[in-house]
Order: sequence, then structure tokens, then C-alpha cells
Amino acid sequence: MSQPTNSKAEARQVIEALPDDVTFEDIHYHLYVREKVARGLRAIEEGRTLSQQEAEERVSGWLK
Repeated sequence: MSQPTNSKAEARQVIEALPDDVTFEDIHYHLYVREKVARGLRAIEEGRTLSQQEAEERVSGWLK
């Protein structure tokens, strides 16, 4: 399992990588995407994934 992270330091890294004319909305979006990617990677590490077939079955159930 991955090590705990320093969220503040990671946020700074994301923000520093953005251009100087970035908007607050852009900053928010990039931080949001970074968190979603991290959450997805944790799910993979923890085995909380679905096969393509399982995902398709769930979606088809929603469309009924």
C-alpha cells in the first residue's frame, strides 16, 4: 500500500506546474482531477475494481 501523502505539498506542486495566468477555476479543476486520479489508484491497489463485463452489466441495469 502507498505511503500517506502530504496533501498541502502535493497541491503546491500542482499549482506551481500551472502557468502564471491560471484562474482559480483552473486551479480547482486540476486539484479535483489530481484527487480523482489518486482515489482511482487507491481503489486499484485495494482491489476495488470491476471487469469490463461487470461494468457493462451495471450500466445496462441503470438504463432499464
